[in-house]
Amino acid sequence: MSRLEALAEEMIAEISGADVESIRESERRFIEYVTFADVDEIIEMLNVVIDRDWMALPPWARNLSYRLACLQRPDDPQLLREAGADLYNFGPDWDEIAESLERRAEDLERTTESEKSGEPRPNRP
Repeated sequence: MSRLEALAEEMIAEISGADVESIRESERRFIEYVTFADVDEIIEMLNVVIDRDWMALPPWARNLSYRLACLQRPDDPQLLREAGADLYNFGPDWDEIAESLERRAEDLERTTESEKSGEPRPNRP
């Protein structure tokens, strides 16, 4: 289990309790660590924690984790789609952002396809 997974699990356990100070401390540790975690560790943590109990990790922690992962890999269509799909779970507040992530993934795939086929890249404003 990675350090980030352990912190996520600790935060989930603290949230289940009623001690507000413990919750704040575990949230602080999680935020501090995820902020500087590499993308592979973030994705692994999300996969493990969400597979175990998809509702356990608070939406704000999921959104932050996916956002940081997408910032590190902005050209990864699979990650963009995964992040967008996760946003739909807690919408409709984030539906527009989810749709934007899906469009970005489609654009990236189209660009990759055209580059492979030798087609010229479309001009963008």
